[in-house]
Amino acid sequence: MFATENRAYRKSLASHGLLYLGQEEHEILVLNLSITGVLTLLKVKPSFAGIKDIFRVLQVSPIVDFYLPEINLAGEAEVVRAESVDAGFQIAIEFRNLTYDVDSLLYRRRAYRKSISAAGHIVFNDTDYAFNTENVSIDGIMIRMLGRIEVEEGTVVSFDFQELGEEGEAKVVWVEYDDISTLMGLQYLHLRRGEIVGVPKFSQPIRKSA
Repeated sequence: MFATENRAYRKSLASHGLLYLGQEEHEILVLNLSITGVLTLLKVKPSFAGIKDIFRVLQVSPIVDFYLPEINLAGEAEVVRAESVDAGFQIAIEFRNLTYDVDSLLYRRRAYRKSISAAGHIVFNDTDYAFNTENVSIDGIMIRMLGRIEVEEGTVVSFDFQELGEEGEAKVVWVEYDDISTLMGLQYLHLRRGEIVGVPKFSQPIRKSA
């Protein structure tokens, strides 16, 4: 992304957004945008007093979530460069998993949905079924199960998915079928281990700086 002779065309912007880094949502200013990624400015916050703090977070994983409401773009990206500047930190990210909504409907949802594939189990009417998550938010999960599973909307179920360290109860809010599987949306009612860790909310409007 940063080799001058190879990098994609970049459009200069002054757009605001959010970056989820170190299990915190940080306001960012988008300096420029290309088809492969963005260069952002992260303002200094007390928990990020130095560039070493950012590097420690990125050593765990360089993958971050972002939300750019002014261009209806959200998803996952990889941090490929981070450096200290007078105004804070410049962080360059390359897109990995994108959601783009040309009709501006994306964040009429209550919260950001993070694409995660994790195995789990769910119980309907005393029968245990295996599932894989399609996406996860702070409000609920979308799951897929093999076969046609008959269940009514509004049914309260128990579930667990160990990979994310969560279990609890949820309500079925919608069900869809295809030829080989059942797709289902669940809204959390009770999480025994607290909130989902590592999933941002991204539901508050961005307040532009003066």
